[in-house]
Amino acid sequence: MPAQTTRTKGNQAKRLPPKKKQKQQKRSPFKILIPLLVILVLAGLVGNLIRLGLGENHVPAWIDSQILPEDCNSRTGQKLSEVRDIAVHYVGNPGTTAQQNRDYFAQPDTDVNSHFVIGLEGEVIQCIPLNERSSATNERNVDTISIEVCHPDDSGQFTEESYASLVKLTAWLCDHEHIGRDRVIRHYDVTGKLCPLYFVEHEEAWDQFRQDVKNY
Repeated sequence: MPAQTTRTKGNQAKRLPPKKKQKQQKRSPFKILIPLLVILVLAGLVGNLIRLGLGENHVPAWIDSQILPEDCNSRTGQKLSEVRDIAVHYVGNPGTTAQQNRDYFAQPDTDVNSHFVIGLEGEVIQCIPLNERSSATNERNVDTISIEVCHPDDSGQFTEESYASLVKLTAWLCDHEHIGRDRVIRHYDVTGKLCPLYFVEHEEAWDQFRQDVKNY
């Protein structure tokens, strides 16, 4: 590129230096990726903190949260290692309400409990935080969320209201815990105990329940 000239006093031409082309600064792709990775890592950490119980116990408004006191004998406070399945039980005490069963869990000489109890009219009571172990499913307490369901008679069959709430709660828990909606078991599948009785004696009813959860 030829040098430019300009006139100065005395009409003497003064040579000007050629203009330098400005280098275009290229943004490194790493400078874009690093902030994104940081955001993803932080989001994962926040999720884990909530899972470990350092966040709020988020449940829908249709769940009545009545968490057992920390000094309750049946509430160990031990953390779940993970959530692999939702375990369904029946209370085995015909005609009792969800509130009665929850209050039974809170008694000093009781060593059993569950995360949720569903009543005869479909009411849902939460007894244990979602990140803690219940005392309901034997060796699977370490990685399951347990649901006890009330029933009106010895057959163990649930009312229409309690069944509908069981489907709704199970589907919500599967989604909340990011597991498949097929990750549902009976107490019977763990120990062979006839619990929940109606779903053990009527395999087709259990299959229908699992399908209803998937379709909810």
